[in-house]
Amino acid sequence: MIEQPFFRKAARFFRKLQPRARLAICELPVTLIVVGLAIAAPTFWPGLIQNLWFVTGVLLHGILFLGCLLVPWERLPPSLSLTIPILDLVALCFTRNGAFNAIPSLSALALFPVIWLSASGMLSRTSMILSFVGPFFIALPPVIAHLPNPTASDISSVVLLPLMMFAVAASIRLAGSNARVQERRVNRRDHALRQLLAASRKRETLLKTILDTIDVGIVAVDSNGETLLVNGQQKAFLQLAAPAEGAPELAKHDQLVFGQDRQTPLRPEQSPVQRAARGETYSDYLVWFGAGAEQRAISTTARGMKNDIDDGFDGAVIVFRDVTDVVDALAAKDELVANVSHEFGSPLTSILGNLDLVLRGSQELRPVTRLGLEVAERNAERLRALVEDLLLSAAAVESVHLRRTDLAGLVENSLVSAQAQASAANVGLVADVPAPLWADADPLRLGQALDNLVSNAIKYSPGGGQVSIRATLKDGWVQLHVQDTGMGMTTEEAARIFTRFFRTSAARQAAIPGIGLGLSITKSIVERHGGSISCISKPGGGSTFTVAIPAGTPSEPLQEDAPALY
Repeated sequence: MIEQPFFRKAARFFRKLQPRARLAICELPVTLIVVGLAIAAPTFWPGLIQNLWFVTGVLLHGILFLGCLLVPWERLPPSLSLTIPILDLVALCFTRNGAFNAIPSLSALALFPVIWLSASGMLSRTSMILSFVGPFFIALPPVIAHLPNPTASDISSVVLLPLMMFAVAASIRLAGSNARVQERRVNRRDHALRQLLAASRKRETLLKTILDTIDVGIVAVDSNGETLLVNGQQKAFLQLAAPAEGAPELAKHDQLVFGQDRQTPLRPEQSPVQRAARGETYSDYLVWFGAGAEQRAISTTARGMKNDIDDGFDGAVIVFRDVTDVVDALAAKDELVANVSHEFGSPLTSILGNLDLVLRGSQELRPVTRLGLEVAERNAERLRALVEDLLLSAAAVESVHLRRTDLAGLVENSLVSAQAQASAANVGLVADVPAPLWADADPLRLGQALDNLVSNAIKYSPGGGQVSIRATLKDGWVQLHVQDTGMGMTTEEAARIFTRFFRTSAARQAAIPGIGLGLSITKSIVERHGGSISCISKPGGGSTFTVAIPAGTPSEPLQEDAPALY
């Protein structure tokens, strides 16, 4: 484990050297050995100094080493540098045969130039041939000198030495070829990875630019609720919700985020990000950021992400959209409707009062006159009912006041209020609600919503039947199901049933009284509670309305060093 980094560093150091230095380092082992032999010769082998072959070999090795340092190899083709190991084989022929009787094993020095030739990767065929021929000629002179009776040692040297050097050269060549193939593969992969990295960075930059350009805030969290992404607009929203300086009563993790009444601080478990981190999916969840004149209405939507293994929850993306202008416009419209409806109230009361006096106070009215006055009274009553519904619709969007409420009691009160209407329509009422069933709700407004749902269920069951109310508590949410066995509606009509003044074709054909405001009012009340309402129905098969509101269970406090992203 230690050698690999060392050799890698050495290889990088060697590649950074100039050609002259690299050649000198490659030639240095043979030169040092030969110089060492020349220095030791007078002491251990005195006869070598007078041997012309040995002296010539030593001089050739010295000249070759000086050539490595003095020749401008950087200006020459790389293949010319192989002349050094080739000439090394020639010099070793002189050195080895001059010192054969004194140092028979000197032929092993041929290994150095053979390795150099084979590892260079250049002139592959030539280097392989030289790796055999060079050692052959190095070992050949003793055989020629002992003719016609060469010794077994001479013959074995002239056969084994070339074969061994050729085998070494072939092994190095194969290993080098394999290494170069692997290097090319690694380079190709590295190039492909660099391209992928560049493309990924480009896409990341493009995505970041897009996210910072759009005018909606975006937050992405993983399955543990850890933040993965926050775009620029969301940072601006968070800055808007940050407490003002000099507000010591607020902890540093507190945010100026309020419920739909614009006054009640939003509890941590009701924040859009924490709801999404628990796996909830919702749309148009309205919260208010900031305080005072700078307060903004923010509509939030969350969608979960699935993993590729088991389609389990893998995080969520939450979108924050500023809808202050829309909310203000709707509030202005509702205020106008309320004012106009209120102005209609007094004249209608006067009209109805006078009609009642005429109809009840005079016994001499002709039948035709009485019939006309009764028609006028019925239509005036109808107009007053419409005005009351409009006033109720405007009041439904006003703030709700949440407190701990037993929903079982609300359901019971709603059924008691509807009992007379149900008996007249031959409709049975059934409740399956656990008691107590606690939730944070406005009992007045939520009771109004339940009354609307139960009243509608009875009204749209003209042939009799049954209306049932069920309640369940799951994952911190209370679900109320109001089901009837009445006329039902199509899927398209169910999608529009909460639109103001919308009435189904079956209701119009059956001449069931109403103007289509009740369910719109109910939807507004439920959304004010931070919940949702849905409808499932089919023609002739009845309808089921489901109301879901937060149960308001206590949550663990936030850590002081973990700011909320809401």
